[in-house]
Amino acid sequence: MLASAWDLVTTGLSWIGLAYAVAGIGVFVFGIGFVIWHESIKPRLIPREEISRLADDIAARHPDDPDNAAYRELEAAWWKSDGAEQVKWKRVLKEIRRREASAGTTSGSAA
Repeated sequence: MLASAWDLVTTGLSWIGLAYAVAGIGVFVFGIGFVIWHESIKPRLIPREEISRLADDIAARHPDDPDNAAYRELEAAWWKSDGAEQVKWKRVLKEIRRREASAGTTSGSAA
C-alpha cells in the first residue's frame, strides 16, 4: 500500500514538473514572439503614405537639412531603446535620402 501511495506522489510531482516546464517554455516563446512582432515586424507594416507624410513634415519643418533632422529623431528613439520607433525613423530617413538623391541634392549629415 505504501509503494502505491509513493507512486501516486511521484507521478503527481512529475506531472506538476512537466506542467511547470511547459509553461516556462510557453512564456519564453510568447515573449520572444512578442518582441519580434513589436520591434521588427509591426514597424514595417506602417503604410508608405505615413512614412511619406512624416518625410514631408520633416522637410517642411527643417528645409535646410531634413536628413539631419530625421537622423536626430532616429537617435532619440535609439536613446529611448524603442526599436519600433527606430525602424520607423530609419524608413523616414531612407525616404528623405531617396528624395534628395532624385532631386540631386545632398545635405551634410552625420549619418
